[in-house]
Amino acid sequence: MSAPSRLKELRDQIDPINLQILELLNKRATIAREIGQVLQQVGTRFYDPQREAEMLTALQMANEGPFSNEAINKIFSEIFHATLNLEERDARQTILVQRKQPDQHTIIEFRNGLRLGNDSFEIIAGPCAVESYEQMDRVGAVLAERGVKMIRGMGYKPRTSPYDFQGMGEEGLKIARQVANKYGLAVISEVLDMSLIPMMDEYVDAFWVGARNMQNSFLLRALGKQSKPVLLKRGFGATLKEFIYAAEYIMASGNQQVILMERGIRTFSEWTRNTLDISAVPLLKQETHLPIIVDISHSAGRRDIANPLGRVARVSGADGLMVEVHPNPDVAMSDAKQQLNLEQFNQLMDDIESVSDRYQQPAE
Repeated sequence: MSAPSRLKELRDQIDPINLQILELLNKRATIAREIGQVLQQVGTRFYDPQREAEMLTALQMANEGPFSNEAINKIFSEIFHATLNLEERDARQTILVQRKQPDQHTIIEFRNGLRLGNDSFEIIAGPCAVESYEQMDRVGAVLAERGVKMIRGMGYKPRTSPYDFQGMGEEGLKIARQVANKYGLAVISEVLDMSLIPMMDEYVDAFWVGARNMQNSFLLRALGKQSKPVLLKRGFGATLKEFIYAAEYIMASGNQQVILMERGIRTFSEWTRNTLDISAVPLLKQETHLPIIVDISHSAGRRDIANPLGRVARVSGADGLMVEVHPNPDVAMSDAKQQLNLEQFNQLMDDIESVSDRYQQPAE
């Protein structure tokens, strides 16, 4: 047989094999999509590095050539990667957090008239932690005067050191509720553990999930069974995808009232506590329908740049910002360096209102 004839014969053998491989790849993808749906239902991540390693090892052991094991690894790793992308794309199309229509947006309403997500720009403010009635009362009076409708009422404070001030507990929540009732404010407070939910429910208008608990699936599911809004803070090492799926835990458990908070991520910067990822705001607005708040206190960890960060938050498209305010920050029992005094808070509000006037003014 001539060389051209032999070449045609071999190529004729390759063509049906290509079609067989294509059929098997699509069959594999169909099964993988079903696996992805099951994983989504049980709240498990799609990518399982242990499972991938086991499959690659089994393929290497079964490989009799002529492909080397290195080549087999590369080929099947690409197949695994393509399949994972397919599973995640399907998930993005079905998860509750995902924006389905350009005009879809969730509005969170509180009994005192506060509405988040309706194109207004709202402020959440108050001390890092409740320390006394006098402290909360002085702050509450200033917040009410400036039209702020939600106060931080932190009864529990997760701290890096077990010897630092951990909060006043239920007594602090009682104080926050008293002050909020006096000035017509809503109370938001961090819940550290699902066992605290029933007690805290008596005092708060919204539950706060801190950065440390962003991926605490047990707590997220428990809050998903509550009727009150949940503010979810992004972890300082979390990707936006991880952040979105944390919110999905809450919504998939039944609670659709979720507020996202960008609070900065950890980088190599030594000048700030964290680095404010302001790009997260338009990205989250694009990908989700949930209200987004910017935390200008924990992102920077310093009060001297609060005003410019506040201006940035205002024009970023966020639904509001969170700032810590204390009558006398220098003697605060936690996060003293980042809390504003009452005069500084008023200056911040003036600055934001000035930016808001320019931001809302139609172009000539």
